[in-house]
Amino acid sequence: MKIVFAVAVPMLAVGLIMAQQKPRLTTAAASPQAAIQWMTWEEAIKKSEKAPKKIFIDLYTDWCGWCKKMDATTFADPKVADYINKHFYAVKFNAEQKEDVVYKGHTLKYIANGPRGVHELAYSLLDGRLGYPSYVYLDEQQARITISPGYKTVDAMMKELQYIAGGHYKTTPYESYKPN
Repeated sequence: MKIVFAVAVPMLAVGLIMAQQKPRLTTAAASPQAAIQWMTWEEAIKKSEKAPKKIFIDLYTDWCGWCKKMDATTFADPKVADYINKHFYAVKFNAEQKEDVVYKGHTLKYIANGPRGVHELAYSLLDGRLGYPSYVYLDEQQARITISPGYKTVDAMMKELQYIAGGHYKTTPYESYKPN
């Protein structure tokens, strides 16, 4: 009995850990037709070079509760998903991922720092202001438009998406912007 217990408990623990470490690449599981079409950084850059389009980057970590809430609520909303899919290449990037990323001839790596660390791409995109979730918008030439930190409701996210996609950031301060 003790042997069965000694084997079963570690197996259960490994199973729970593995279940928590699944990549967050899908949203709106109940409504797949309205899911955001997430892609990797490399996929978005490659697509953007062939067919220029703004890029929306969700920078998250596996331990971030607000990131998970965004996936379960705002990103699961069909209106948000449809708008992102239509106007942006959507990237979901784990700010603590350990895999290297090559961008414009530079290899960006994970930098360990105690029990956690940060990927150089996330650090660069966020200007070193690491808070999650954070969203970064790039224009069609892959230049950063803005950094937007924190959890967003559907309405707040829609306003922000429309502001960026419509190019209103070029002429109107965000505080003055009123979507149609």
